Amino acid sequence: MKDIASILFKISGVKKTPAAGSVLIAEPFLKDTFYTHGVMSIIDYVPEDGATGVILNNRSEYKLADLLDNITVPEPIPVFCGGSTGQDRLFFIHTLGPDIIADARPYAPGLYVGGNFDDAISYVNDGYNTEGAIRFFLGYCNWVEGQLEREIQNDKWVSAGNSTSPEELLSEAGDAYWHRMVRGLGPDYRSWSLLPRNAVCN
Repeated sequence: MKDIASILFKISGVKKTPAAGSVLIAEPFLKDTFYTHGVMSIIDYVPEDGATGVILNNRSEYKLADLLDNITVPEPIPVFCGGSTGQDRLFFIHTLGPDIIADARPYAPGLYVGGNFDDAISYVNDGYNTEGAIRFFLGYCNWVEGQLEREIQNDKWVSAGNSTSPEELLSEAGDAYWHRMVRGLGPDYRSWSLLPRNAVCN
């Protein structure tokens, strides 16, 4: 039997080569614990080595205070599930830059990964806003040489372009986040935006 989903919802468009800072949106029928209705930020990309990135909108059941003893702010800070690799590792991406978090590494315009962890915790404990500014993750995604390129060619991911600000990339979560990003792709992707996370035909 033919893949009806691919026939009805396949979009023909330019398949861009990934790069550090690329934002990729999962096609609506990509079924995976981590990737379903996921939006990916590519942190590192070296064609001969592969790529690493994080799912931006997959909120975990944990709060930062569940994982760290030195969180004093009363507001619960969500922790996101960045991917299936290295889930024993907590890290962060942010818009704050090295003036606030020393040794922060830029990987896209206005976006940074890591830096001095104590600075990040001080920022949180001082009560500054985290939404749109800093996001903590358990785990990340990893692709070997050529793997991500094949997935893009097979329409598993589509590039979100450059219309979303760094602050918007670190705001909101879940299925609503994916739908917001799909709407930004334009009218050609309207059929995607009509699909819920778990579409079934009764």
